Amino acid sequence: MKQIHVQIILCVFVLISLCACASKAPEMGMHDGAFAVCSESDDCVSSQATDAVHKVDPIKASGVPEKVMVDLSNAIESIFGGKVLAVDDKYLRAEFKSTVMRTMDDAEFFYDEQAGVIHVHAISRGELFDFESNRKRIEELRLIFEKSQ
Repeated sequence: MKQIHVQIILCVFVLISLCACASKAPEMGMHDGAFAVCSESDDCVSSQATDAVHKVDPIKASGVPEKVMVDLSNAIESIFGGKVLAVDDKYLRAEFKSTVMRTMDDAEFFYDEQAGVIHVHAISRGELFDFESNRKRIEELRLIFEKSQ
């Protein structure tokens, strides 16, 4: 009887994992100088969010955009599962493979040179059981990036 319960739990876990891995990348990009708003159901963090659940501080940065984007790219690629997908002037898009359930998470960054910060928006594709990996990853990225400045 215990074996059946374990097998059922394992099957459910595998199905949830497969569904999370198969989900499509969300719409990303800046619109009128802002990232998409994190909805209540999203496992999402943003430096532009106004609520405490989704709010994360921007990353402090200084220098010319070309150098900042190279330093940010290097920091992203140094994190397990981090991959830069596109860089366009002061905007960067990346994806990360989650360490917990191997789902893909998406992130975007915008360097506000005048304010001296990089704004951040990160969202999980597999909205279940993220264990705050986006928030932890952004904090890890912050430490790595600030060492390069």
